[in-house]
Amino acid sequence: MGLLAKSQTYRAISEALWQNNPISKQILGICSALAVTVQLNTAIVMSLALTFVVAFSNLTISLLRHQIPRNIRIIVEVAVIATLVILADEFLRAFMFDISKQLSVFVGLIITNCIVMGRAETFAMGNPPWRSFVDGVANGVGYGSILIGVAFFRELFGSGKLLGFSVIPASFYEAGYQDMGLMVLAPGAFIMIGLFVWLEHALLKEKK
Repeated sequence: MGLLAKSQTYRAISEALWQNNPISKQILGICSALAVTVQLNTAIVMSLALTFVVAFSNLTISLLRHQIPRNIRIIVEVAVIATLVILADEFLRAFMFDISKQLSVFVGLIITNCIVMGRAETFAMGNPPWRSFVDGVANGVGYGSILIGVAFFRELFGSGKLLGFSVIPASFYEAGYQDMGLMVLAPGAFIMIGLFVWLEHALLKEKK
């Protein structure tokens, strides 16, 4: 049983990262990927917030799945997700106020993210709690991997910084180096997401 659980966990994470990534394969969560990836710190916090919400909403829905009447399941799912989103938002306001201001409404909009509702409806309603929790964590990691990767290159090339610290030597600027202003705009995010999608498809094709 232990080996089976480990195999299921590995398969869930592998699928969320590669074969069925929420952003690059399912094309979900694009709005937040465009809005919160200008800086690496906001992308990391957003990824953690969504992972928390999708993992514990999956767990809660799975625990309640036999008690939820089918005709009101969507209402129950929304109520559970909204409660977790409020908890995440209040936590950020209490302990990470500056980042909370930078994220603006996008933490609250996790409730409308199709990743969260989709996993609750299609997976948690039909699977046991542990598998549902692992599925939520895996999809959060898959979502966060794209967000953090995009934010890394956008902040590095757009402002010469990472996590707010300058990483490009001043001598580069003195020699004529200039930051890529495109990277701090929405088209820059589209370009980076497109490159990640291309890279993922190329690697999967080569592996097959």
